[in-house]
Amino acid sequence: MVFRDLALALTSLVTAVGVAVGGSITAGAATSEGIAPAATRPAAVGPAAVGPAADTWSTSWTQSQQRSSGLSPETFQNRSVRVVTRLTQGGSALRVRLQNQFGTTPLVVNATTAGLSAGGAAIRPESLRTVTFGGSATVSVPAGGEVWSDPVGLATSALDDLAVSFYLANPTRMMLHDLAGRTNYFSAPDGGNTTGDTSGGGFPDTHGWTYLVSAVDVLGPETTGTVVAYGSSVVDGVGADNCGAGCPPPAVFQRWTDTLAQRVVDELPADRQIAVVNEGIAGTTAVPACGGGGLDGVSRLDRDVLALHDVRAVIYYYGTNDLANDCDAETILAAYRDTFARLRAAGIKVFVTPITPRPGYTAEQNARRAVVNEFVRAGGNCSGTCDGVLDFDAVLRDPADPNSIYPPYDTGDGVHANIPGQTAIADSIPLNSLTQAALPPR
Repeated sequence: MVFRDLALALTSLVTAVGVAVGGSITAGAATSEGIAPAATRPAAVGPAAVGPAADTWSTSWTQSQQRSSGLSPETFQNRSVRVVTRLTQGGSALRVRLQNQFGTTPLVVNATTAGLSAGGAAIRPESLRTVTFGGSATVSVPAGGEVWSDPVGLATSALDDLAVSFYLANPTRMMLHDLAGRTNYFSAPDGGNTTGDTSGGGFPDTHGWTYLVSAVDVLGPETTGTVVAYGSSVVDGVGADNCGAGCPPPAVFQRWTDTLAQRVVDELPADRQIAVVNEGIAGTTAVPACGGGGLDGVSRLDRDVLALHDVRAVIYYYGTNDLANDCDAETILAAYRDTFARLRAAGIKVFVTPITPRPGYTAEQNARRAVVNEFVRAGGNCSGTCDGVLDFDAVLRDPADPNSIYPPYDTGDGVHANIPGQTAIADSIPLNSLTQAALPPR
C-alpha cells in the first residue's frame, strides 16, 4: 500500500506534465469539435532493449476483438458500459486500448474512466480516474483501427481488477469479445453518462461480453515482460466455468492462464515477474484455409500479439479445430512454421503444445495429429522452429485412451477441459524454464 500511494503521487505529477516514461505516445491535439484523432500506436519496447530494472510499458490484460455487436442491444445510444479487467501485473501508471476492429465507420467515445473494482459494478472512489486521448475526453476510433489512451496516474498491483467505463452519446455499434469470463455492466437504456459512478448503481444491467476495450498496459520496473497465450477455445476459456457435477460455477472463470498468472505472483521472485495475457478466440484455427472466419492464428497475429507491448513469449495452442475441419498435417505445419518464424523474427520466444485429443477425430485425423505432434516434440523445439514444448496433450489425454481427454478433466463434450483440467495445464508449465527463456539474464 505504501508503494501504491507513493507511485500514485509520482505518476499523477508525471501525467500532469504530459511525460510518458518507457514508451512514446503520439496523439493528435483535440480538434475544434473536441474530438481527438486516433492516437498513433505507442512505440513497443522490444525484449532486447529492456532489462528487468528499466521502467517500460508492458501489456497486462487483453481480450481479442471477435465480432461487431449483432445481438441485443444492436446499438448503444446515450448509454454507458463498464468492463472489468484483471491485471496480471501491476505498475505505477496504466493506459487503455480501445479498438474498432470490424467497424465500417469511426466509433466515437464521449467519456472514459478507469478505477479499481470494489466488487460488482462498484469502484473504489479514491481510485477513479478520467481517461483522456491526446488530452481530450472524446475520441474517434477509426474504422478497423485502435487508439491508446494517455497515461493514467493510477498505481495498480498484480491481480487487481480494473474497471474501465465509457459513454456513447450517439447510436453506436461496438466491437466485442464473446466470452468475458465474468460479469460486465451496462447503464440503463438511455441512462446517460454514468462513467463517474462509483457505487455501481449507475450500471444496473449485466452482460457476459467484453466491449471495445481490448488491452491494458502497465508501467513499472517490477513487470519484466508479457507472455501471450494464443489459440482457440481452450485458451479462450470454454470449460473454465465447469467445476464438475453439483459444483456451482465460479463468478469469474478459472482459465489455465488465470491460474498461471496466479502461480507467477505466488512462486516467482519480484525480479522475475511476468504478465500473462489471454488472446484466445473460440472456434478459430491455425490456418486461414481451415476455417476461423478470418480470425485464424495467421491473420490476427499482428493485431493480437505483435501490436502488444514488451511481449517476450507466446504459448501457442492451435490445431484442434484445423483437424476437426479435416485439414491435412502439412497444411497445419506450414501455418505453424510461418507463425513461429514471424514471432521469432520479432524477438519473441515461442512455446508450443502438441495438439490435444478429441474422441470425435477419425482414424485419419488422429494419424494427422500424430504427424503434427511428432514435428512439435522433435528436439524439444518443434524441429528447430520454436523455443520449447509445453505438452498439454500429455496433461489432458486419458492414459487408458490417448485419443480422448482424461474423464476427470473433461467438461463432458470430449473437447474442452473443465476447471480441474485447466488447473492441470497451468500446473504443468515450468515457470523457471519459461522465465529463463523469455527474460534477460539477471
